[in-house]
Amino acid sequence: MASNGDLGDPRVRLAEMRTAALRRAASLAKSFDGIVEAARDVATDDEHDPEGHTIAWERQQVSALLDDTRATLAEIEAAEQRVSDGSYGVCFTCGEEIAPARIEALPATAYCVSCAV
Repeated sequence: MASNGDLGDPRVRLAEMRTAALRRAASLAKSFDGIVEAARDVATDDEHDPEGHTIAWERQQVSALLDDTRATLAEIEAAEQRVSDGSYGVCFTCGEEIAPARIEALPATAYCVSCAV
């Protein structure tokens, strides 16, 4: 594992991020289910229903946020695996140490600034 300054145990920060992401995913899933349930109570003719486009947009928006949260969880899991195998803090592309400031800002990152661009 790269030294990355004195950032403490990355497992703690990643676990906190995982907990927050899981809570967000649960909340978004509940919102999505609520939107779908509410849509059952309205007309399904989106073309002529003034609320139809709004419901469809809300459903897609929540779905996109949920997909993003799931991707974040996958990144956290990959970072936790890198901690376990000793490659955490090393850029996946160039093999150089990831700057401590970048690790502090993005604990699940697998790339240094140069390779992330």
